Amino acid sequence: MSTDMETITRLIVETLVANPKVTRPVVGATVIVEDLGLDSLAVMNFVMQIEDKLDVSLPLDRLADVRTVDDLAHCFAQLKAQS
Repeated sequence: MSTDMETITRLIVETLVANPKVTRPVVGATVIVEDLGLDSLAVMNFVMQIEDKLDVSLPLDRLADVRTVDDLAHCFAQLKAQS
């Protein structure tokens, strides 16, 4: 799988849109918790899905800095580049 930002962002958006709790459009600037109303458990489950698809693990300390879809894509792209 390609690990460029656009591809990772698309994967994140597709995964979020597939979640029945997500009823709003999702774009790169979408704030994951506030805009989508996901609780911490839903966010962790969602992040684990992305980790599985990208075969990388996002450290919890990095997750604390993530607010938007683009922030999350950037973190995953950095981790993939390092692996």
